[in-house]
Amino acid sequence: MFLEDLSVHHLRTAAASRMDLLPDIWREDYWLPPGVTWRDVEQLADSERARPRDLLIALPLALGFVALRYVFERFFAPPMGRCLGVKNRIQATAAPSPKLESFYTQRSRQPTQSEIVNLMSLCGKTQRQIETWFRLRRNQDRPSQTKKFGEAAWRFFFYITAFTAGLACLIDRPWFWDLRECWRKYPVQIMERAHYWYYMLELGFYGSLLLRISVDVKRKDFKEQVIHHLATIFLLSFSYCANYLRIGTLVMLLHDSSDILLESAKMFNYGTGWRRTCDTLFVVFTLVFLVTRLVIFPTKIIHTTLVLSMEDFKPFPGYYFFNVLLMVLQVLHIFWAGLILRMVYKFLKGKLEKDERSDEESDVEEEEDNNGRNVDQGGDHCWERSKDKLDSKLSRLTNNCVLNNLTNHRESVADKMRKAD
Repeated sequence: MFLEDLSVHHLRTAAASRMDLLPDIWREDYWLPPGVTWRDVEQLADSERARPRDLLIALPLALGFVALRYVFERFFAPPMGRCLGVKNRIQATAAPSPKLESFYTQRSRQPTQSEIVNLMSLCGKTQRQIETWFRLRRNQDRPSQTKKFGEAAWRFFFYITAFTAGLACLIDRPWFWDLRECWRKYPVQIMERAHYWYYMLELGFYGSLLLRISVDVKRKDFKEQVIHHLATIFLLSFSYCANYLRIGTLVMLLHDSSDILLESAKMFNYGTGWRRTCDTLFVVFTLVFLVTRLVIFPTKIIHTTLVLSMEDFKPFPGYYFFNVLLMVLQVLHIFWAGLILRMVYKFLKGKLEKDERSDEESDVEEEEDNNGRNVDQGGDHCWERSKDKLDSKLSRLTNNCVLNNLTNHRESVADKMRKAD
């Protein structure tokens, strides 16, 4: 009986501590400027103010975007790809080998030198055959051109839709032209339904990207993409709860403007015969990205949140947290700007053939795949053909040497005969 009473008391104490902790999360001095209370915000009607519970709709929206994307990539992207001449590259397949397949799926896709030696004794193959098998097997798992095109087409469809809708609902708002209006009467600002749905759809879209990130094309900046998606979701969620809706809508619009050009350039890049169009879109995207992400974003958006906002209120924890999230985005902008400038350098040298953020297999491996078409799945026929070519070259070289020696011998005998005469 004593143990039961002690257990009940412990549960009540834990529940009470959780109840005490929950209000602390929503303390006014965390979320609101000094001198502003939640009662001031609650003067607005429920439909005119941002409520944290509204964020719950983002999860079903994210699942809806996943389903909509499946339909888009299944029925709409393929005909679009055929119109642009998207074709999958024909790749040689690895010869069936249960032992190598088991090692590939369960242990490593890229065996070390010691593991290759063990596989040689286990499978009775040469080192070259083992390396060739793993290269071909990795290439089989690489995403096809149609998959890459479908992903780019889906993002292009969303970004152009979101940008058009966002621009339509913001262009006649005062804070679109005067950034100081973002802080007038903050945080007691009326939320329009158009801005509410703009927020929720963007939040649902980035949630869907995070849900599908494990099955999407894995690129070299995979970690940065995860950080970007998480930072974006945190930024959207926090700015909504703290009623940073005005500056938040501008941030979303600014990002969507360059993303449209990026995805359209990738779509034409995956097609056939659109090199000039792709190059033109790439140049325009580079200019728009550098201007919006490295000029406008830090000098206008971050300057507004850091400096201009202080004209209306004093700093508070929410102010610092919001600006930290914006700084994280800016660091990612600088990282991607470095990749883009590398692409520009290669473009000017005429050596740009693919996105710097392409799938994770190395360029060397792709080059080996092109050169490796002479190597068959088992590897024996390759060595026989190479040996035949080498033997034929050696025989031609030997014949030439013999003919040269005979010719030189005849010329020397003829000279001796002329001298004797």
